[in-house]
Amino acid sequence: MQALPHIYLTKATGTAQGNVRLEAEADVPALDTAAPPQFGGPNGFWSPETLFVGAVADCYILTFRAIARASKLEWESLEVDVEGVLDRVEGVNRFTRFTVKPRLLVKAAADAERATTLLEKAERTCLITNSLTAEIHLEPSVGVAA
Repeated sequence: MQALPHIYLTKATGTAQGNVRLEAEADVPALDTAAPPQFGGPNGFWSPETLFVGAVADCYILTFRAIARASKLEWESLEVDVEGVLDRVEGVNRFTRFTVKPRLLVKAAADAERATTLLEKAERTCLITNSLTAEIHLEPSVGVAA
């Protein structure tokens, strides 16, 4: 890991109507975004809201991966559903709650309890959720791969 602080640069380009083009400095593909359907936008595009909720899920998996590696936990797969609740608070729209539902498959039944502990640790150490003021609820489940 590089020394902190880290700087991340993005650029968005748009016109009076249509999609917004989102780009980043790190040689990643550009992404066309739009307002979500809840705000009158079209279906089929990532929006700032879905990107934001997606960042919670993505960061959670990357954080868990690092923790599991350091803990030498053997695991098969991890799926994470995240529900972000956008509400009006004191006249301002903001995300008020995120429910994070990781479903982990481990290789051995004996690892299930330790895996649950590591899922909880991932929630506490994820840099995205640590940057939020919204409530975070974790609903983990651990299964054993067949």
